[in-house]
Amino acid sequence: MASKNSLHRFLTGVRRARQIRSFGALPEGSASSESSQHLINLENQCSAHNYHPIPVVFSQAKGSSIWDPEGNKYVDFLSAYSAVNQGHCHPKIMKALVEQAQKLTLSSRAFYNDRFPVFAKCLTSMFGYDMVLPMNTGAEGVETALKLARKWGYLKKKIPRDEAIKVDFGDQAALEKIFKEKGDQIAGFLFEPIQGEAGVIIPPDGYLQAVRDLCSKYNILMIADEIQSGLARSGRMLACDWENVRPDVVILGKALGGGVLPVSAVLADKDVMLCIQPGEHGSTFGGNPLASAIAIASLDVIRDERLAERSAQLGEELREQLVKVQQQFPNLIKEVRGKGLFNAVELNSKALSPVTAYDICLRLKERGVLAKPTHDSIIRLTPPLSISLDELHEGSKALQAVLELDLSKMKKEKPDNATSHAAGDACDRCGRNLYASS
Repeated sequence: MASKNSLHRFLTGVRRARQIRSFGALPEGSASSESSQHLINLENQCSAHNYHPIPVVFSQAKGSSIWDPEGNKYVDFLSAYSAVNQGHCHPKIMKALVEQAQKLTLSSRAFYNDRFPVFAKCLTSMFGYDMVLPMNTGAEGVETALKLARKWGYLKKKIPRDEAIKVDFGDQAALEKIFKEKGDQIAGFLFEPIQGEAGVIIPPDGYLQAVRDLCSKYNILMIADEIQSGLARSGRMLACDWENVRPDVVILGKALGGGVLPVSAVLADKDVMLCIQPGEHGSTFGGNPLASAIAIASLDVIRDERLAERSAQLGEELREQLVKVQQQFPNLIKEVRGKGLFNAVELNSKALSPVTAYDICLRLKERGVLAKPTHDSIIRLTPPLSISLDELHEGSKALQAVLELDLSKMKKEKPDNATSHAAGDACDRCGRNLYASS
């Protein structure tokens, strides 16, 4: 574990390299003219209820700081589900946005543009793959990878069409059994190296290498969904790098757009990527010049500011602080887990009852920390990788204060038969089971 002195030296060096900016207080006159409650009511009235947000309205953000319309300041511990690893409104990314928006925003892939080839070269060189297929959202990236696996399976492996097999996450023996029994029918194995929506579930040591070995043995594409776990979030550029594993296909998204635009990408080598021919898969906005310029800047920030190293060291510090809270409340906190700044606190739902993780997050908000539960007993803590050490400590201090000072009152205020808030938001990666595509 990194010492305090080495951590401070590292952060000091990064600040100098970044010429770190001071975000300070909300600029005068920049508060919204609409109240938070009015905006919440308006959204509830006019928008589908497919999410159950924490009741705070974002009006402005810089780095790890969020302000609501009334000017109240919060520390972001969600990072838009890891889409703003670089921090909100990073100056270099905003500069790329403004400059490109004034020149060209969209061409479609019916024509060439002068930004996408540069982005494609940047991304493939950084991650060591031959080719990239650009899309927009993470969901599109997953769909693209599945389509690519099917095309490869039909053309190269000559497998039957239209089947899918599911296997429990982290179960090497179950995976090997399915591969052994049905490997000739399987095109690809799609998985998250760290499961985000399931509650930051980390597989056993050696699992990723075992998956690589089994996929190679049975000629099955290893498809890593690194949409949340990639781009330095886990303390490595890819979470698969923790075991030095190279997937056949990698899906990137979220932080690839720097918190500015939806940008996703699928990486693979030519023997896989060229199975898709012109007219077989497309996207009007995929690879557009504005998104490409922003993605280049986003990757530059991750590299230049050493965000993977920063995430690894700050993640150790955060877990160390959270474990201290766990030791103070061993009956309330079952587990602290994570890699880098991809972390979760699993609560003891029986000891908390009738209070849920959602209720805890509401109190964290009152103490200036914004986090979101996944399921009724897990709180995900994934701040921007640019977060300062002082801001990082605010998260653990707020959790400690809620458990020590607020919880007993919360239990009295909430009857045992109260309906719990559903913690699971709509997401394409919400369960513990993973799927083998065919």
